[in-house]
Amino acid sequence: MVSFECDYIAGAHPEIIKRLAETNMESLPGYGMDHYTESAKDKIRKSCACPEAQVELLVGGTQTNAVVISTMLKDWEGVIAADSGHVSVHESGAIEYSGHKVLALPGKEGKLEASAVRAYIQKFYSDMTHDHMVFPGMVYISHPTEPGTLYSKKELEELSLVCREYGIPLYLDGARLGYGLMSRESDLTIEDIARLTDVFYIGGTKVGALCGEAVVFTRGNRPEHFLTSVKRRGALLAKGRLLGIQFDTLFTDDLYFRISRHAIDMAEKLKEIIREKGWEFYMDSPTNQQLMIMDEEQMETLGRKVLFDRWGIYDEKHTIVRLATSWSTSEEDLEVLREI
Repeated sequence: MVSFECDYIAGAHPEIIKRLAETNMESLPGYGMDHYTESAKDKIRKSCACPEAQVELLVGGTQTNAVVISTMLKDWEGVIAADSGHVSVHESGAIEYSGHKVLALPGKEGKLEASAVRAYIQKFYSDMTHDHMVFPGMVYISHPTEPGTLYSKKELEELSLVCREYGIPLYLDGARLGYGLMSRESDLTIEDIARLTDVFYIGGTKVGALCGEAVVFTRGNRPEHFLTSVKRRGALLAKGRLLGIQFDTLFTDDLYFRISRHAIDMAEKLKEIIREKGWEFYMDSPTNQQLMIMDEEQMETLGRKVLFDRWGIYDEKHTIVRLATSWSTSEEDLEVLREI
């Protein structure tokens, strides 16, 4: 059996395991106060061409979204997101648990449109009773989106403009950021993202790390006493070195981008196999996630040799199936799929 179930089926890239082993017996300060963490932050600032950025390392995506959103919003504010967005659907109400509402808008192929965001905010403030409502205080997007689509530079510029117009932060969830940036159809760079957003995170958990996400506050806008807020929310890792060493390794010699490119190369070969077999695409994604429409017989055949994700219901007889490549996908994995 081989697995295309998700992009974090393997532990961590061998270079990370090697560095963790090499530094294992070093005595280092806790809570991210070690020199590896500082080195990682410096390398991320340089990669983003954003020397003024404030970088913080957190343990996982859900914790990151919950901490960033809850610390940047005022008590009476909520966060605008696509109805298919991760914070809207797959985070078990983590945002609402923090006391903030997710203000879900219909997305187009998983993406928020700037015109829809502007219309929502305008309608909110034109309502004479808006003081009795949850204020739109942030816009949340992910890149890639939940179904694996990408924002273009133009689309991100338009969203950024709306957020600046209304004085609210634009937050980009980058759980799979490497795979989005290395897509053959992407015209966005990490420098563009740093320029156009107010805060974003660089996903490590799904892109080669054991765990960890690097949050980048791009405008000196990190919430006051952020470390205290992270700890108060139960998301502060005492052995912060584990995150620092991992991101220091990922941002040495472009490892993060090289392994992300590998996942995209594997995804393109995966798409060729899907076409060869005549399987129907649900959405032809330019990233590492491929969604197909399958009936029970097809899934039974696929499941004899391959682990996959039942992504959602398509209709009474068909299911949306996801196959995901990652930094750890091999040519041998693809051959197993080809021979089914």
